[in-house]
Amino acid sequence: MEPAVQPAVETLAAAAGSGGDYSLLTALVILPTLGALALMLVPKEQTRAHWWIGILTSVVVFLVSLPLLTGFDNTEPGFQWTQYFDWISSIGAGWYVGIDGISLWIVLLTTFLTPIILAGSTTAITKRVREFIICMLILESGMIGALVATDLLLFFLFWELMLVPMYLLIGIWGGKERIYATVKFFIYTVVGSLLMLIGIIYLQQRAGGTFDYDVIMQLQLTDTEQFWLFSAFSLAFLIKVPVFPFHTWLPDAHTQAPTAGSVVLAGVLLKMGTYGFLRFGVALFPSAMATYSPVIVVLSVIGIVYGAMMAFAQDDVKKLVAYSSVSHLGFVMLGIVALNETAVEGAILQMVNHGISTGALFLLVGVIYERTHTREIRKYGGIAAKVPVFTSLFIIVTMSSIGLPTTNGFVGEFMILSGSMKEGLPIYPGFGATSWPVLTVAGTVLAATGVVLGAVYMLTVVRKVFFGPQNPETCEGLQDMSLREVLVASPLIAFVFIIGLFPNAFLKPMHASVRNLVGNVDPIVREIRDKERQDLLRGKRSADSGKKAEIRVAGGAR
Repeated sequence: MEPAVQPAVETLAAAAGSGGDYSLLTALVILPTLGALALMLVPKEQTRAHWWIGILTSVVVFLVSLPLLTGFDNTEPGFQWTQYFDWISSIGAGWYVGIDGISLWIVLLTTFLTPIILAGSTTAITKRVREFIICMLILESGMIGALVATDLLLFFLFWELMLVPMYLLIGIWGGKERIYATVKFFIYTVVGSLLMLIGIIYLQQRAGGTFDYDVIMQLQLTDTEQFWLFSAFSLAFLIKVPVFPFHTWLPDAHTQAPTAGSVVLAGVLLKMGTYGFLRFGVALFPSAMATYSPVIVVLSVIGIVYGAMMAFAQDDVKKLVAYSSVSHLGFVMLGIVALNETAVEGAILQMVNHGISTGALFLLVGVIYERTHTREIRKYGGIAAKVPVFTSLFIIVTMSSIGLPTTNGFVGEFMILSGSMKEGLPIYPGFGATSWPVLTVAGTVLAATGVVLGAVYMLTVVRKVFFGPQNPETCEGLQDMSLREVLVASPLIAFVFIIGLFPNAFLKPMHASVRNLVGNVDPIVREIRDKERQDLLRGKRSADSGKKAEIRVAGGAR
């Protein structure tokens, strides 16, 4: 075992011996599964009881998660609410859970969205209701577990656990082409996961037989090791985000999934990719991340522009929102690889913003689909007069999605673009187009065009669907949102403005953890990036000196 790792192992052993500090996170992971087990005891015919048990369980989980925020220490950079105990001691695996400023809001987003999803599905899901709710609750356990796990094997198990209920949600309650979408989703995800598992096993061996995140953080990995491990982990995360060109599974999955599946997929599951890349790809392999971050920047910017253009070309409103996710999450990846405090905090906040805004879009699309049974934009028109409440809510969420000031979307995207631009500057004459400074600034400028394109495709949808001449095929007998539907959507609408008007309340818990992460990896990343900048400057000075010498020689000859 490496000398640097030994103190961390001793600290871990002491914590494991004491059983850790708190059990709240363990309760959050277990409670949804207990609710799922309780549902199995209720007769299949009692669907009303199934809904009540499922919704109440998810509400209890949300209420239990609130102390994470009220008791969170904003000045502590490390994990809080930790619990440690041995699980499979023969291989060094343990139940190690904790939460910090990076994962706090994503955990709360998960517990916040689940009761909304279940309450919004009571009329859309009419077959196999008990099994549907069980899938949703087990999925919630998996998502929370992956976000709080500080043992790499435990993280991987929860990462895989999420795949099973999502597979069933699309495969059983999805649309006509659900089998194709499900198989595609499964293949993409599993391929990336298997490579990550190999990387986890390698790290366990290098760490002296433990999967503990804090211990593995102390490893001194060679550049070659970091390259291969970064590649294995990053592929799994880039597929999950998804980043171009690994995005092709997402439109099919969103289009075929039921409304609940689309909301949870956009709201939380896609964030597992961005969260995993930040938590593991950046923190564990900073040298490889710095070396290959230009590739991530290029792929992210392509995803931003390509996703926006593809969204504009869609006639299926659900597929349009799916492609918009590719575009929006490209911003998140751009913020992560910029790797300064402003950009990273903006990326984390944007993960939450995307979950709220895009989750709300899919929820509202589901509301209108239940009434018209079509998602084709060309079949709508002029429905604002028929459904004024629905129109108002949809336009509010549209403004959030395109980043209108005072809405949540503006704050996150502005911080990402600002931090990314700061990372690239200053640029001096002579820097090549593929140099990190030029690439970052150019990427930021191109990413900004994605904001404009986002406004184009979202406002085009609003114009075509809600205004203009009415289509009798869809407008006749069309009813506005019910009180239940308004109440289900209201929390999402509220947070569009709460985050947009009071962003500091959401940014403060991140400061210490982000500063700690950036501070730990910045010296390594800066060495690589500044070396390139200095090499470029030295090359420029040499070229300038050569030109001056030529001028002096020419002057002497005259």
